[in-house]
Amino acid sequence: MNIIKYPLPEQWNEILKRPSKNNTELGQIVNDVLKDVKENGDEALIRYELKFDHVALDSLKVSNDEFIEADSLISDDLKSAIQHAYKNIELFHKSQVNQTNIVQTDLGVSCWRKALPIQKVGLYVPGGTAPLFSTVIMLATPATIAGCKDIVLCTPPNKNGKIHPAILYAAKISGVSEVFKIGGIQAIAAMAYGTLTVPKVYKIFGPGNQYVMAAKQAVSLSNVAIDMPAGPSEVAIVANNSSNADFIAADLLSQAEHGIDSQVLLISDDLNIINNVIASINIQIEELPRKDIAMAALSHSRFILVHDMDEAIDLANAYAPEHLILAVENYESLADKVVNAGSVFLGPYSCESAGDYASGTNHTLPTNGYANMYSGVSCDSFIKNVTFQNVTKDGVLSLAKTVEEMAHNEFLHAHEYAMKIRREYIENL
Repeated sequence: MNIIKYPLPEQWNEILKRPSKNNTELGQIVNDVLKDVKENGDEALIRYELKFDHVALDSLKVSNDEFIEADSLISDDLKSAIQHAYKNIELFHKSQVNQTNIVQTDLGVSCWRKALPIQKVGLYVPGGTAPLFSTVIMLATPATIAGCKDIVLCTPPNKNGKIHPAILYAAKISGVSEVFKIGGIQAIAAMAYGTLTVPKVYKIFGPGNQYVMAAKQAVSLSNVAIDMPAGPSEVAIVANNSSNADFIAADLLSQAEHGIDSQVLLISDDLNIINNVIASINIQIEELPRKDIAMAALSHSRFILVHDMDEAIDLANAYAPEHLILAVENYESLADKVVNAGSVFLGPYSCESAGDYASGTNHTLPTNGYANMYSGVSCDSFIKNVTFQNVTKDGVLSLAKTVEEMAHNEFLHAHEYAMKIRREYIENL
């Protein structure tokens, strides 16, 4: 674990770099799979499921019997936990639904904006090393609240051709229309282009590995929208002498266990707290089943000593983390200075795990510095805003001189005449 003491501002870009991989072959692999699925549909999907997920499938779609079976395989405790998380996530996201406000901009001129759901959306939930049923709730719940008509979910099956039962249970209670046993690049291709079995969608959501992310960005160039660019998961924690070192160590490890390319940052003005956190990490990590993954992530993480809390926040804003934890007692004053973060956790008891699962906020967030310009998933992500205007006779007379003058000077004479013909008609009534 690397401690960096009092870095100069001109060094920040270098020390805040994310882990990078060699992507030389990535683009070609992605493009080949996308092209194959686009041209060969279901046959290509089944072929790639055998190649990449090592399962021979007779059917891509999850059946009703499989949903019933999944329900019987989940413990009552897990069902209660999922329902509790769903309730909180639903409650928070329902608060995001906007009302339509009509504005009279001029005499006889009314304008308004109406939020309309994206009719067909696709959700991708990775399989990998963990069944991310929490992500199903995070994506499907706001889609349902927004009013999306078709909510399609793709997730890779296990070697027995089954989807984890908790994923199916979460899909059922949160409003998913159809679930398909498809993972990786081929899942993104299926939802982007459509096949005989999988419907084409208008926007794709969800996390994934570097291949999934590259596929999402590729299809977004011409066929479908995506939620956001993304990379490996990350957290930055701001701490001082009021912080609890054991809490912070647990938070850093909870992020590090996501994957070997995850990154964790600790920023503090107190060297003792940094050393205490490292000592606690060395103890806690021995108890983790995913110890090797966490250790690999910690190898390229940073523990940064700064002069004061103002510099700590400046450094955190420069990093623009997916998750930002202000693990200090005086978090209110620091929170007001946050400008770049996907989601912020305030005080010693607001662990990232709460937001990842059940506090109510969404855990699908911008990574890799994209929090500078992107928001996390919300109900807004599943809607489009359509503007309306109504111009009456009085409105024509209010706007005519302005519109005609502007159109005339842009040399767009048909525009000018479209207003002029109405004005003259009204004036001659």
